[in-house]
Amino acid sequence: MRIYNSKSLKVEEFKPIKEGEVSMYVCGPTVYSDMHIGNARPMVVFDTLKRVFEALGYKVKYVSNYTDVDDKIINEASKKNISELELTNEMIERVKTIRELLNASDLYKTPRVTETMEDIEAFIEELVMNGYAYQVGGDVYFRTASIKDYGLLANQKIEDFKVGARIEENTNKESPLDFTLWKKTETGIRWPFKYSLGRPGWHTECVVMIKKELGDVIDIHGGGKDLRFPHHENERAQARALYGTDLANYWVHNGMIDIEGVKMSKSLGNFITAQKAIEAYGAMTIRWLLLSNHYRDDINISSATLEAAQKELDRSLSAIKQASLKLSLNSYEGKEREKKSYDAFINAMEDDLNTPNAFSVVFEVTKRINTQVRQKEGDLNALSRDLESLKAMLDILGIRYHEVHLDKEDRDLYDAWQKAKEAKDFSKADEYRQVLKERDLL
Repeated sequence: MRIYNSKSLKVEEFKPIKEGEVSMYVCGPTVYSDMHIGNARPMVVFDTLKRVFEALGYKVKYVSNYTDVDDKIINEASKKNISELELTNEMIERVKTIRELLNASDLYKTPRVTETMEDIEAFIEELVMNGYAYQVGGDVYFRTASIKDYGLLANQKIEDFKVGARIEENTNKESPLDFTLWKKTETGIRWPFKYSLGRPGWHTECVVMIKKELGDVIDIHGGGKDLRFPHHENERAQARALYGTDLANYWVHNGMIDIEGVKMSKSLGNFITAQKAIEAYGAMTIRWLLLSNHYRDDINISSATLEAAQKELDRSLSAIKQASLKLSLNSYEGKEREKKSYDAFINAMEDDLNTPNAFSVVFEVTKRINTQVRQKEGDLNALSRDLESLKAMLDILGIRYHEVHLDKEDRDLYDAWQKAKEAKDFSKADEYRQVLKERDLL
């Protein structure tokens, strides 16, 4: 397996910390409203990466959190006149629904910030005691100057950073780059800590959850490329301070999403929720589209790209359905894959999750199956092997499909339909055809 490491800016050979196992953490959503389609991309990308590792024989411990304390959560709960817990519980259930619809496999752990407070407080205290953090009033800040290589993940030097939209400017801090570990708050959910009644900073939460669930250093830390700085850089800095590690050996980031060629943004009014997209086009079409571009590239979601994805997906799903029908009608069962195509697919996926090249293999096998299905006389063994290969490829891509398995009643119905057509009894043939369609056998 070869994977692009955002820290080195190179595609590197993957070498796990523990042989045969992969530890992976992906930053999860802040659960204050319905997740948008942008949140669905890392969900799909890293689930697919997990599936590839599993296909290669690895055991994968994949953790993704829920950020269930945040100003946005507090404000939204206040608007709805409910508690933060009621709001976050509802939103987490909606995220779980989206995961199920997108066929994302089960996670090893799904920690929540509010259930990790003791560990977070102990972590912050240790940073202060070791000189990596300092107190100002009721707030605690991380001292970025204490980390010699701060900016490594962002591939910038400290002197090159400037206060901007993603860096908190605060005259109480020693440096504008110093970030909040704990802040005193007056409203919303709060915890009593020795420094103040308040809550933790975002950048600290994930480091602690990683440590608790997976250890001081993990194989892969993932998320959208917008998290690379400051969030992931600040996570790495804290791990460097206390653990002497970079927290993860491989930092993997997926690209962003454009809507009709324009970067998706609430302020621009082109914001699309994952639920709405799924309702409009189907979960598997959305998953297919999110994998159609290389994961590191930005992807454009438009009516044209969605329609193209739907057509591509339908061709492969139809091929599986028609091939399995033909094999079932001929009482042919085979379990062997067509090795050359499957190996080409795996080679593409091993090459930094090169889904465009992997899709090309899927298209080739789909075309071959459709040709074989149309032939009255054909090599059922070749058809079966291609079918098994296509199914295995779609399994790794996380695409659900439907196979046809005929029982005696189904066979009788199918035979009756064929005989009605041969007898040119089109009225009866249409009746049989309708029943077959209702049973999802055509």
